[in-house]
Amino acid sequence: MSGGSSELVAATEKWFLRHGLPYFVESERRIAQRGLRARRVATVAAVAAVVGLAAGGLVGWWLNDKTNATGAALAAALSVLGWYAVTTLRLGAIGSWAILRTTRSIGLLFPLVTRALPLLLLFITFLFINAEVWQVASSLDGGVLWLSVMLFTAVACGFLLVRLPEELDRVDQEMGHDRLVAACSGTPLEPVAGKIAAEHTDLAGHTQVTGFQRANLILVLLVSQLVQVVMLSISVFLFFLVFGAVTMQPSVIESWIGDLPRAVPQLPTLSLELLQVSVFLAAFSGLYFTVYAVTDQTYRDQFFTSLTNELEQAVGVRAVYRSLQPEATS
Repeated sequence: MSGGSSELVAATEKWFLRHGLPYFVESERRIAQRGLRARRVATVAAVAAVVGLAAGGLVGWWLNDKTNATGAALAAALSVLGWYAVTTLRLGAIGSWAILRTTRSIGLLFPLVTRALPLLLLFITFLFINAEVWQVASSLDGGVLWLSVMLFTAVACGFLLVRLPEELDRVDQEMGHDRLVAACSGTPLEPVAGKIAAEHTDLAGHTQVTGFQRANLILVLLVSQLVQVVMLSISVFLFFLVFGAVTMQPSVIESWIGDLPRAVPQLPTLSLELLQVSVFLAAFSGLYFTVYAVTDQTYRDQFFTSLTNELEQAVGVRAVYRSLQPEATS
Protein backbone atom coordinates (compact mmCIF):
# COMPACT_ATOMS: atom_id res chain seq x y z
CA MET A 1 0.00 0.00 0.00
CA SER A 2 1.48 3.36 -1.05
CA GLY A 3 1.97 6.28 1.33
CA GLY A 4 -0.94 8.15 -0.23
CA SER A 5 -3.22 5.14 0.14
CA SER A 6 -2.14 4.69 3.75
CA GLU A 7 -3.08 8.28 4.52
CA LEU A 8 -6.45 7.81 2.83
CA VAL A 9 -7.09 4.62 4.80
CA ALA A 10 -6.17 6.31 8.09
CA ALA A 11 -8.37 9.33 7.36
CA THR A 12 -11.27 7.08 6.33
CA GLU A 13 -10.94 5.00 9.50
CA LYS A 14 -11.17 8.17 11.58
CA TRP A 15 -14.27 9.10 9.57
CA PHE A 16 -15.81 5.70 10.36
CA LEU A 17 -15.14 6.16 14.08
CA ARG A 18 -16.64 9.67 14.08
CA HIS A 19 -19.78 8.30 12.44
CA GLY A 20 -20.25 5.45 14.93
CA LEU A 21 -18.93 2.69 12.66
CA PRO A 22 -16.00 1.14 14.57
CA TYR A 23 -16.58 -2.32 13.07
CA PHE A 24 -15.86 -0.91 9.62
CA VAL A 25 -12.25 -0.56 10.80
CA GLU A 26 -10.38 -3.86 10.60
CA SER A 27 -8.33 -3.46 13.79
CA GLU A 28 -11.33 -2.38 15.87
CA ARG A 29 -13.49 -5.22 14.56
CA ARG A 30 -10.87 -7.85 15.43
CA ILE A 31 -10.68 -6.60 19.02
CA ALA A 32 -14.47 -6.83 19.32
CA GLN A 33 -14.54 -10.30 17.78
CA ARG A 34 -11.98 -11.53 20.32
CA GLY A 35 -14.04 -9.91 23.07
CA LEU A 36 -17.10 -11.94 22.06
CA ARG A 37 -15.42 -15.33 22.38
CA ALA A 38 -17.42 -17.63 24.62
CA ARG A 39 -14.73 -17.93 27.31
CA ARG A 40 -14.24 -14.17 27.64
CA VAL A 41 -17.98 -13.48 27.68
CA ALA A 42 -18.48 -16.12 30.38
CA THR A 43 -15.67 -14.61 32.46
CA VAL A 44 -17.11 -11.11 32.21
CA ALA A 45 -20.59 -12.38 33.07
CA ALA A 46 -19.20 -14.15 36.14
CA VAL A 47 -17.35 -11.02 37.26
CA ALA A 48 -20.51 -8.93 36.77
CA ALA A 49 -22.51 -11.42 38.86
CA VAL A 50 -19.96 -11.41 41.68
CA VAL A 51 -19.72 -7.60 41.71
CA GLY A 52 -23.51 -7.33 41.64
CA LEU A 53 -23.98 -9.75 44.52
CA ALA A 54 -21.29 -8.01 46.55
CA ALA A 55 -22.80 -4.57 45.95
CA GLY A 56 -26.31 -5.82 46.71
CA GLY A 57 -25.20 -7.55 49.89
CA LEU A 58 -23.34 -4.47 51.10
CA VAL A 59 -26.28 -2.14 50.44
CA GLY A 60 -28.73 -4.61 51.98
CA TRP A 61 -26.60 -4.91 55.10
CA TRP A 62 -26.09 -1.15 55.36
CA LEU A 63 -29.69 -0.06 54.70
CA ASN A 64 -31.54 -3.26 55.63
CA ASP A 65 -33.69 -2.78 52.51
CA LYS A 66 -34.17 -5.59 49.98
CA THR A 67 -35.50 -3.27 47.25
CA ASN A 68 -32.45 -0.99 47.36
CA ALA A 69 -30.19 -4.01 47.59
CA THR A 70 -31.68 -5.49 44.41
CA GLY A 71 -31.36 -2.18 42.60
CA ALA A 72 -27.74 -1.80 43.69
CA ALA A 73 -26.93 -5.35 42.56
CA LEU A 74 -28.43 -4.78 39.12
CA ALA A 75 -26.73 -1.38 38.76
CA ALA A 76 -23.32 -2.81 39.70
CA ALA A 77 -23.65 -5.79 37.35
CA LEU A 78 -24.82 -3.60 34.47
CA SER A 79 -21.94 -1.18 35.12
CA VAL A 80 -19.42 -4.00 34.64
CA LEU A 81 -21.12 -5.17 31.45
CA GLY A 82 -21.38 -1.59 30.19
CA TRP A 83 -17.70 -0.94 30.82
CA TYR A 84 -16.80 -4.10 28.89
CA ALA A 85 -19.08 -3.11 25.99
CA VAL A 86 -17.65 0.41 25.79
CA THR A 87 -14.00 -0.66 25.96
CA THR A 88 -13.48 -4.17 24.59
CA LEU A 89 -16.51 -4.35 22.29
CA ARG A 90 -15.74 -0.84 21.01
CA LEU A 91 -19.25 0.48 21.56
CA GLY A 92 -17.82 3.69 23.00
CA ALA A 93 -17.47 5.08 19.48
CA ILE A 94 -21.14 4.42 18.83
CA GLY A 95 -22.09 6.03 22.13
CA SER A 96 -20.01 9.13 21.43
CA TRP A 97 -21.49 9.44 17.97
CA ALA A 98 -25.02 9.01 19.37
CA ILE A 99 -24.50 11.86 21.84
CA LEU A 100 -23.11 14.11 19.11
CA ARG A 101 -25.95 13.11 16.81
CA THR A 102 -28.51 14.04 19.45
CA THR A 103 -27.01 17.50 20.04
CA ARG A 104 -26.85 18.19 16.31
CA SER A 105 -30.44 17.05 15.86
CA ILE A 106 -31.74 19.75 18.20
CA GLY A 107 -31.58 22.15 15.27
CA LEU A 108 -33.97 19.85 13.38
CA LEU A 109 -36.53 19.94 16.18
CA PHE A 110 -38.58 22.79 14.72
CA PRO A 111 -39.06 21.31 11.21
CA LEU A 112 -39.67 17.89 12.74
CA VAL A 113 -42.37 19.22 15.06
CA THR A 114 -44.05 21.44 12.48
CA ARG A 115 -44.30 18.59 9.97
CA ALA A 116 -45.05 15.58 12.14
CA LEU A 117 -46.82 16.97 15.20
CA PRO A 118 -49.98 18.26 13.46
CA LEU A 119 -50.58 14.86 11.87
CA LEU A 120 -50.04 13.10 15.16
CA LEU A 121 -52.19 15.45 17.21
CA LEU A 122 -55.21 14.86 14.96
CA PHE A 123 -55.20 11.33 16.30
CA ILE A 124 -53.56 11.54 19.75
CA THR A 125 -55.65 14.45 21.05
CA PHE A 126 -58.78 12.30 20.88
CA LEU A 127 -57.06 9.87 23.25
CA PHE A 128 -56.05 12.68 25.58
CA ILE A 129 -59.67 13.73 26.14
CA ASN A 130 -60.79 10.14 26.58
CA ALA A 131 -61.86 9.14 30.12
CA GLU A 132 -60.67 5.54 29.74
CA VAL A 133 -57.12 6.67 28.90
CA TRP A 134 -57.03 8.83 32.03
CA GLN A 135 -58.34 5.95 34.13
CA VAL A 136 -55.72 3.54 32.80
CA ALA A 137 -52.74 5.93 32.90
CA SER A 138 -53.56 7.42 36.30
CA SER A 139 -53.91 3.97 37.86
CA LEU A 140 -50.32 3.06 36.95
CA ASP A 141 -47.73 3.56 39.64
CA GLY A 142 -44.29 4.85 38.71
CA GLY A 143 -42.68 1.47 38.01
CA VAL A 144 -45.56 0.13 35.91
CA LEU A 145 -45.81 3.38 33.96
CA TRP A 146 -42.16 3.30 33.00
CA LEU A 147 -42.45 -0.39 32.23
CA SER A 148 -45.18 0.55 29.75
CA VAL A 149 -42.89 3.17 28.23
CA MET A 150 -40.15 0.55 27.89
CA LEU A 151 -42.64 -1.81 26.24
CA PHE A 152 -43.57 0.81 23.64
CA THR A 153 -39.86 1.45 23.07
CA ALA A 154 -39.11 -2.25 22.67
CA VAL A 155 -41.91 -2.67 20.13
CA ALA A 156 -40.66 0.33 18.15
CA CYS A 157 -37.10 -1.02 18.19
CA GLY A 158 -38.32 -4.45 17.13
CA PHE A 159 -40.22 -2.97 14.21
CA LEU A 160 -37.18 -0.97 13.09
CA LEU A 161 -34.88 -3.98 13.43
CA VAL A 162 -37.14 -5.82 10.99
CA ARG A 163 -37.38 -2.99 8.45
CA LEU A 164 -33.87 -1.52 8.55
CA PRO A 165 -32.14 -4.67 7.19
CA GLU A 166 -34.57 -4.53 4.27
CA GLU A 167 -33.45 -0.96 3.56
CA LEU A 168 -29.82 -2.06 3.75
CA ASP A 169 -30.42 -4.89 1.30
CA ARG A 170 -32.15 -2.51 -1.10
CA VAL A 171 -29.22 -0.07 -1.00
CA ASP A 172 -26.77 -2.95 -1.56
CA GLN A 173 -28.64 -3.99 -4.69
CA GLU A 174 -29.15 -0.49 -6.13
CA MET A 175 -25.69 0.95 -5.46
CA GLY A 176 -24.27 1.56 -8.93
CA HIS A 177 -21.15 3.38 -10.10
CA ASP A 178 -22.60 6.90 -10.09
CA ARG A 179 -24.37 6.54 -6.75
CA LEU A 180 -21.26 5.05 -5.19
CA VAL A 181 -19.13 8.02 -6.25
CA ALA A 182 -21.81 10.46 -5.10
CA ALA A 183 -21.99 8.72 -1.71
CA CYS A 184 -18.32 9.56 -1.06
CA SER A 185 -18.98 13.28 -1.35
CA GLY A 186 -17.89 15.12 1.77
CA THR A 187 -15.70 12.24 2.98
CA PRO A 188 -11.90 11.71 2.91
CA LEU A 189 -12.35 9.50 -0.18
CA GLU A 190 -14.14 12.14 -2.27
CA PRO A 191 -11.02 13.16 -4.29
CA VAL A 192 -10.26 9.59 -5.38
CA ALA A 193 -13.68 7.90 -5.41
CA GLY A 194 -14.30 8.47 -9.13
CA LYS A 195 -10.87 7.19 -10.12
CA ILE A 196 -11.06 4.11 -7.89
CA ALA A 197 -14.57 3.28 -9.10
CA ALA A 198 -13.40 3.50 -12.72
CA GLU A 199 -10.37 1.27 -12.07
CA HIS A 200 -12.28 -1.37 -10.10
CA THR A 201 -15.13 -2.65 -12.23
CA ASP A 202 -16.09 -5.12 -9.48
CA LEU A 203 -16.42 -2.41 -6.82
CA ALA A 204 -20.15 -3.01 -6.57
CA GLY A 205 -19.35 -6.36 -4.97
CA HIS A 206 -17.89 -4.50 -1.99
CA THR A 207 -21.27 -2.92 -1.22
CA GLN A 208 -22.56 -6.14 0.31
CA VAL A 209 -22.39 -5.49 4.06
CA THR A 210 -22.34 -8.61 6.25
CA GLY A 211 -21.36 -9.84 9.69
CA PHE A 212 -20.22 -7.39 12.35
CA GLN A 213 -20.30 -4.48 9.93
CA ARG A 214 -23.93 -5.14 9.05
CA ALA A 215 -24.86 -5.22 12.74
CA ASN A 216 -22.91 -2.00 13.33
CA LEU A 217 -24.63 -0.20 10.46
CA ILE A 218 -28.11 -1.33 11.51
CA LEU A 219 -27.40 -0.20 15.09
CA VAL A 220 -26.34 3.24 13.86
CA LEU A 221 -29.47 3.55 11.73
CA LEU A 222 -31.57 2.44 14.69
CA VAL A 223 -30.06 5.13 16.91
CA SER A 224 -30.55 7.76 14.19
CA GLN A 225 -34.25 6.96 13.92
CA LEU A 226 -34.74 6.73 17.69
CA VAL A 227 -33.24 10.20 18.15
CA GLN A 228 -36.03 11.58 15.94
CA VAL A 229 -38.63 9.53 17.80
CA VAL A 230 -37.45 10.71 21.22
CA MET A 231 -37.42 14.35 20.13
CA LEU A 232 -40.95 14.06 18.79
CA SER A 233 -42.15 12.24 21.92
CA ILE A 234 -40.73 14.99 24.15
CA SER A 235 -42.57 17.58 22.05
CA VAL A 236 -45.84 15.64 22.45
CA PHE A 237 -45.25 15.37 26.19
CA LEU A 238 -44.69 19.13 26.56
CA PHE A 239 -47.72 19.93 24.38
CA PHE A 240 -50.06 17.82 26.50
CA LEU A 241 -48.65 19.27 29.71
CA VAL A 242 -49.47 22.79 28.52
CA PHE A 243 -52.77 21.79 26.90
CA GLY A 244 -53.87 19.85 29.97
CA ALA A 245 -52.89 22.58 32.41
CA VAL A 246 -55.00 25.06 30.44
CA THR A 247 -58.06 22.97 29.59
CA MET A 248 -58.37 20.14 32.12
CA GLN A 249 -60.26 21.34 35.19
CA PRO A 250 -59.83 19.34 38.43
CA SER A 251 -63.57 18.61 38.48
CA VAL A 252 -63.38 16.98 35.04
CA ILE A 253 -60.40 14.87 36.01
CA GLU A 254 -62.17 13.84 39.23
CA SER A 255 -65.25 12.73 37.30
CA TRP A 256 -63.04 10.57 35.06
CA ILE A 257 -60.77 8.93 37.62
CA GLY A 258 -63.17 8.94 40.56
CA ASP A 259 -60.87 10.87 42.88
CA LEU A 260 -59.35 14.32 43.30
CA PRO A 261 -56.23 14.86 41.16
CA ARG A 262 -52.98 15.01 43.11
CA ALA A 263 -51.06 18.25 42.69
CA VAL A 264 -47.36 18.16 41.82
CA PRO A 265 -45.23 19.84 44.52
CA GLN A 266 -44.01 23.32 43.49
CA LEU A 267 -46.21 23.08 40.36
CA PRO A 268 -49.81 23.63 41.54
CA THR A 269 -51.17 24.00 37.99
CA LEU A 270 -50.09 20.46 37.15
CA SER A 271 -51.43 17.22 38.55
CA LEU A 272 -49.69 13.89 38.88
CA GLU A 273 -52.39 12.33 36.73
CA LEU A 274 -51.69 14.84 33.95
CA LEU A 275 -48.00 13.94 34.06
CA GLN A 276 -48.81 10.24 33.86
CA VAL A 277 -51.22 10.64 30.94
CA SER A 278 -48.75 12.88 29.10
CA VAL A 279 -45.91 10.38 29.53
CA PHE A 280 -48.13 7.49 28.43
CA LEU A 281 -49.38 9.25 25.30
CA ALA A 282 -45.91 10.58 24.43
CA ALA A 283 -44.55 7.02 24.47
CA PHE A 284 -47.48 5.81 22.38
CA SER A 285 -46.90 8.70 19.94
CA GLY A 286 -43.29 7.58 19.57
CA LEU A 287 -44.41 4.10 18.57
CA TYR A 288 -47.05 5.52 16.22
CA PHE A 289 -44.49 7.79 14.55
CA THR A 290 -41.95 4.98 14.23
CA VAL A 291 -44.36 2.78 12.30
CA TYR A 292 -45.58 5.56 10.01
CA ALA A 293 -42.12 6.97 9.37
CA VAL A 294 -41.22 3.69 7.67
CA THR A 295 -44.52 2.59 6.10
CA ASP A 296 -46.44 5.75 5.19
CA GLN A 297 -45.15 7.55 2.08
CA THR A 298 -45.76 11.04 3.48
CA TYR A 299 -43.81 10.36 6.65
CA ARG A 300 -41.19 8.40 4.76
CA ASP A 301 -40.40 11.21 2.33
CA GLN A 302 -40.04 13.71 5.17
CA PHE A 303 -38.21 11.75 7.84
CA PHE A 304 -36.79 8.45 6.55
CA THR A 305 -35.01 9.78 3.48
CA SER A 306 -32.19 11.27 5.55
CA LEU A 307 -31.50 7.85 7.07
CA THR A 308 -31.40 6.31 3.60
CA ASN A 309 -28.85 8.92 2.52
CA GLU A 310 -26.68 8.14 5.54
CA LEU A 311 -26.94 4.45 4.73
CA GLU A 312 -25.87 4.99 1.12
CA GLN A 313 -22.92 7.11 2.24
CA ALA A 314 -21.69 4.48 4.70
CA VAL A 315 -22.02 1.69 2.14
CA GLY A 316 -20.31 3.74 -0.59
CA VAL A 317 -17.38 4.82 1.58
CA ARG A 318 -16.94 1.25 2.79
CA ALA A 319 -16.81 -0.07 -0.78
CA VAL A 320 -14.06 2.36 -1.82
CA TYR A 321 -12.22 1.82 1.48
CA ARG A 322 -12.20 -1.95 0.93
CA SER A 323 -10.74 -1.48 -2.53
CA LEU A 324 -7.75 0.15 -0.81
CA GLN A 325 -7.55 -2.82 1.57
CA PRO A 326 -8.26 -5.96 -0.47
CA GLU A 327 -7.49 -8.16 2.54
CA ALA A 328 -10.32 -6.63 4.61
CA THR A 329 -13.07 -9.02 5.64
CA SER A 330 -16.44 -8.72 7.31
